[in-house]
Amino acid sequence: MSPEPPTQVILSTSRTHGLTAVPYGEEHLRASRALEEAGFHRIPGGAFAAPLSDTATARQLASALVHRAHEHGATVTTSPRPYLADFGEDFAARLPGTWSAKTELLYHPRVQEDFINPLWDSGDLIQAMIHAHVPSAVVLKNGAGTELLLIERPGHSSGYLLGAFATEEYDDNWEEPNAPRSIVLPAEPDLAARAVTTTFLPAYSRALHNRHLDTFIRALDHIRAEHQTLKAVRASGRFSDGVPLAKSRLVSEMERAFADHAWLSFREVLEHAPVLLPRCRPAATPWPQDSAALARLRDALADSQDTWQEYNGFRTDLYSIPRTLPAHEWSQIRSRLGAAVLPAIETWLADSEAFERQARAAVPGGRAALSAPTPRLLTARPVQPATPRTTAPHR
Repeated sequence: MSPEPPTQVILSTSRTHGLTAVPYGEEHLRASRALEEAGFHRIPGGAFAAPLSDTATARQLASALVHRAHEHGATVTTSPRPYLADFGEDFAARLPGTWSAKTELLYHPRVQEDFINPLWDSGDLIQAMIHAHVPSAVVLKNGAGTELLLIERPGHSSGYLLGAFATEEYDDNWEEPNAPRSIVLPAEPDLAARAVTTTFLPAYSRALHNRHLDTFIRALDHIRAEHQTLKAVRASGRFSDGVPLAKSRLVSEMERAFADHAWLSFREVLEHAPVLLPRCRPAATPWPQDSAALARLRDALADSQDTWQEYNGFRTDLYSIPRTLPAHEWSQIRSRLGAAVLPAIETWLADSEAFERQARAAVPGGRAALSAPTPRLLTARPVQPATPRTTAPHR
């Protein structure tokens, strides 16, 4: 980011609050003190405001702010746009369904950095959040797991940028290959909502579907390699290097280790299968014969639910388990869970090809795929820029 004054007051107007002011910069607290001493008051969302009831009051207020800002070393600038919260509320009211709009003041550049890691974007929004100064934003939620970020378009006197946050199960979003592209929005809420409804939200749904599926397929691929090794050892009675298994307990130990590692990946299958399976419609694809495979997969998913619920019963404590349990005990827990779902794992491995082609044909809003499953998206990712790996306050 280019250098900015360490203390700023950014003025705009609001139909509800009158004159609004956002304190911003590395020493934003000085800007806040200047606003308070000039007669501004806090409003929901953290900004300041003062009524514009008449011209004389407005002039008096402006004069007081100029003097107080000078005393505190603050730079006062005027935005050509209306207060962002007003646009955010008008825009949210025009989106399909029910959306909330929460204003977030990014007082300090470090606060802005907190919003970068959860962003799931391959367009202008992520670049703006990394390289530009963004004093405020609006977070939009629809109650169904979709979260969007709206900011003023940096370097322009009008227009906005809107993109998506990743859903809660994802936190590794940098250069994620399925990430949707953010959209540039006009200043008119009606036109902006229409663009998001017809263009961005369908693209977001397709991107999320593909991300679920790629995560799912990667998980099965991780399991498959170890499973094939285990099967070969069982069948041959020898290790992969040809050394005979002298004692049967070694096979048992290999099975335990496989169950341990398999559970770590199969959690992804249990997480994403309930989203993907109901969308599959074999009769509408060139492969109607896949219906038998999908029926087996549904049964395997149902048979895994008791284990999945047991896992979810203590998953909120998982981050503390490594600190409170010896490593071998935590490994035993994973092994037990993996062993309980081993028949389901084997079913998913056997029928994964049918499932993948059906799920790729079921992309929301897309035409049924007429080709074989696409290659795995396992390309290396570039190093993430140096931003703190923290969770944004809104998440």
